Amino acid sequence: MKVVYASTPEQETHIKELVEYIYTSIFPEFFSDHYISKLEALNVLLPNEEDLHYNGTLKDAFYVISSLQAIIAVLDTVKDDIIDESHRDIFEKNVRTLEDYGYSFPLTIEQFSQTKHDVISKYSKPTNVFLA
Repeated sequence: MKVVYASTPEQETHIKELVEYIYTSIFPEFFSDHYISKLEALNVLLPNEEDLHYNGTLKDAFYVISSLQAIIAVLDTVKDDIIDESHRDIFEKNVRTLEDYGYSFPLTIEQFSQTKHDVISKYSKPTNVFLA
């Protein structure tokens, strides 16, 4: 008999917040609204029920959170810098980890090599509560 600990509600909420952050803060810097809509339709960064290996355990939640945070850190770094091999390795390792837990992320680090010139997007969070 093996005892596993369930993830906490806070961890589940944090996973959702990280995914939302990627959609509202990272994707709009690199992709058009039309492309982001396609990513949403493909359920990018949403668990795929057929391939779901994420069982909601404490360990699984930790790996998903860590991978999302690492990908965010790498993408924040490469937008102002060139992509080197260490960035690529960290990015690919964490994408594989997410995919192991059933989270689709079919993007390459090269797609994040150049930011858009216009960052106005319907996906960006409003800077003023009156705009929401």
